[in-house]
Amino acid sequence: MQPILTLHDFFMRSGARVRLYHLGRRLAPCSLDDLAAFEAQRQPWAVPWQGQARLACVFTLGDVEEPLIWFLSLPLDEQGHLVAAPRDAFIERLLETLGHSVATLGEEHRVDNLMKDNPLAFTPPLPLQAMLHARANRDLDRPASEHLELAEDYLTGAQDDHPANQWQALGLQGLADFAIRHDTDQAHALAKRLPTLPNEVLHSLCYCLEHVTLAPALIQALRARGEQAAGEGDIETFCACVRAVSASQKESVATWYGELLDDPAACGPDLLAAMAARGWEHLEDAQRLPRYLERLAEQPSVDFTAVVRDLALIPRLRLPLLMQLRDAPADSPVGQRLAHLHR
Repeated sequence: MQPILTLHDFFMRSGARVRLYHLGRRLAPCSLDDLAAFEAQRQPWAVPWQGQARLACVFTLGDVEEPLIWFLSLPLDEQGHLVAAPRDAFIERLLETLGHSVATLGEEHRVDNLMKDNPLAFTPPLPLQAMLHARANRDLDRPASEHLELAEDYLTGAQDDHPANQWQALGLQGLADFAIRHDTDQAHALAKRLPTLPNEVLHSLCYCLEHVTLAPALIQALRARGEQAAGEGDIETFCACVRAVSASQKESVATWYGELLDDPAACGPDLLAAMAARGWEHLEDAQRLPRYLERLAEQPSVDFTAVVRDLALIPRLRLPLLMQLRDAPADSPVGQRLAHLHR
């Protein structure tokens, strides 16, 4: 029997029923084939985050119905490929815990306990945890949390006399379940309600919506709320709205990003960080990418090198980004930043 050398080997040989999710720049499904290609050094990680491949493994073993969840942060090299040694150490520890036999997985809690004191383990931010639970439950045909009904009633205005109109009663998990499960009618109802949502609710909701594709009406409402906030100097709400639309590959989002990048007054450090973290796909454009780099270089308080290095790890952005840096005029903001680095 071939030895177990990779995470993919473990999931295949253990008979685990597994779903994998990217948990770095955005919550998104990850196929077992992509994991196998990544571990075999055949391809870089598609959506790196801070030099790491962040992965959620949701799986069940044997007759246990309640899924186990591993949050793993695998280090990447400068090309976005796996640094194998930490993964190898984790696999070795896994096999030692199981007594070198994945054929007799009678004590699933032993597998779960692996994550204690594990250098590869990480704790995602609370909105991301809530979104993972919401997405995994839907994918596994499991019911949403008990908080969904309150969130639906509040966010759509379905029952004006509902206790959930006291927004403090809302739970983050309910907002995440709504983000994952809402339909077109609910999206339109939320779009109408969005102008009056308290900031406390709006921020948490935006941090959930940034992982899903939104209806055009909701994108338009989020833009309007974001621009209103910007006009009032509320940068946190403005950036939350920019992030909320980022997963929607609609022309309206790309247009908004382009207009923001054309406005030097709008492009403060917080907005630029939001675009890089959640809206990187909208930077994959012959006009927006150079403009983004220019705005980034114009901000003295921003660590230009760190942001560029992080974006360059994204496979689809790497080549166009490096070409923009190479071709930057010496007297441009980008050229001056690069010259300063080489002094």
